[in-house]
Amino acid sequence: MTKFFLVLHVLAAIVAVGPVTVAASMFPPGARRALADPGDQRAAETLRLLHRICRVYAGLGIAVPVLGLATAMSMGVLGDAWLIASMALTGIAAAVLLALVLPRQEELLEAVEAAAGPDATVEVTGTTGAGATAGATSPLAATDTTTSTGVAANPRATVRLAMFTGIFNLLWATVTILMIVRPGSTTGA
Repeated sequence: MTKFFLVLHVLAAIVAVGPVTVAASMFPPGARRALADPGDQRAAETLRLLHRICRVYAGLGIAVPVLGLATAMSMGVLGDAWLIASMALTGIAAAVLLALVLPRQEELLEAVEAAAGPDATVEVTGTTGAGATAGATSPLAATDTTTSTGVAANPRATVRLAMFTGIFNLLWATVTILMIVRPGSTTGA
């Protein structure tokens, strides 16, 4: 039974977490492209698809810790430090995804869709940073921009999203390493 749970756990991790890490990593550069060219419908469609992948596979990702607990119980390692650390990091990764990554993706997607609307124009409300000039019309030339519909289209949001996505990916990489190396394990791994 242990091997069955382990196989399901590994497959769930590959099928559920893999697409989220890839799609979430592709979202910030896609958002920058879409903000730079609000009329590019393909860029907006790509963002919608990437966000949908993140949302759907994040929901499927609940199978990973559930099957992991079943595997750990059948192996009798629930009290091992490496497993406790992995469970804690998995919880933190889920919190980062649900509280920091997905909401920011939604905000950027709303900003892109608002900017791509028929009457939407991007207006610069304030500029800072090198090369920014008053009255700049490019959404990437300013650090604080809004669209005519009032949705924030701040390019710095893509940088923060990329940072949170990187943290999410780093947490999952650490969990994967702990699952393979299992410090203190007597199995020789």
